[in-house]
Amino acid sequence: MDMLLQCVLLVAGFCMLIKGADWFVDGAAGIARRFGIPQLIIGLTIVSMGTSAPEAAVSISAVLKGSADITIGNVAGSNIMNVLVILGITGLITAVKVADSTIRYEIPFMVFVSILLMAFGYTGNMITFAEGCILWAAFLVYLGYLFVMAKKGVLDEEDGKPAPVWKLLLLTVIGVVLILLGSDITVDAATAIATALGMSTRFIGLTIVALGTSLPELVTSVTAAMKKQADIAIGNIVGSNIFNILFVVGTTALIRPIPFQPSFLVDMLVAVIAGVLLWLCVVRQKKLTRIGGIVFLVGYAAYFVYLMM
Repeated sequence: MDMLLQCVLLVAGFCMLIKGADWFVDGAAGIARRFGIPQLIIGLTIVSMGTSAPEAAVSISAVLKGSADITIGNVAGSNIMNVLVILGITGLITAVKVADSTIRYEIPFMVFVSILLMAFGYTGNMITFAEGCILWAAFLVYLGYLFVMAKKGVLDEEDGKPAPVWKLLLLTVIGVVLILLGSDITVDAATAIATALGMSTRFIGLTIVALGTSLPELVTSVTAAMKKQADIAIGNIVGSNIFNILFVVGTTALIRPIPFQPSFLVDMLVAVIAGVLLWLCVVRQKKLTRIGGIVFLVGYAAYFVYLMM
């Protein structure tokens, strides 16, 4: 019964994280519009960071609770799952076009920051405060790049009138509360399940927690693919992976140094290989085909078998 309860709590935590992030983005973006902040700036900050809110909340909560394996495992697992599983499924449904800027700049930058995180972990088995500052500096550079691209019209802006201020404030507050409670419940439940089953928190972080925090990207990408509107799917996934490393790990390291076990080097190497494989699959035809989707899913299946060994 205790195991069943922990599984229910884990699912409840994921639901709170996902809905909390959704409401937080809606509320905060609406308030920003009320204060006359350009939609462009809102999209580059609040909305973009909101997609990484589940990963950030879980990672920070895990570090504070002494379950640091979940922190790196969550980010590495989410990034691997985003490319190999989410884009794999999306590619199976329909061919996905890729923007030139994504091929030239964003995918290589994603691979670069993945290698950077792996190097930080390798050199001292710890992501330190100074390294967190470096990740945040790179994050600010990335925001600058997004701003330039948006000014050129490469990035779309969202339209729509904001709701009443009281409703926006309520959405924002409830969103933050759900994110905080959801992250707390998720970490506790995942740790309890791992302990009860004799699994490492690394495995739980790389699989179950990573899947849970990647659900918003999965639902969005698959829905877009089914509606034949998946052209921006790869750009969104790549952007999410970059945010996960620079914003989530960087912010967490500024709060407290993050232990980096040697076993995570393999996981980060898989994340790097996934990024390189993505680039190779799209560089010629400028789209992800069904064959590429199959390759990604087979690749994740092989990685999952490795984790089970």
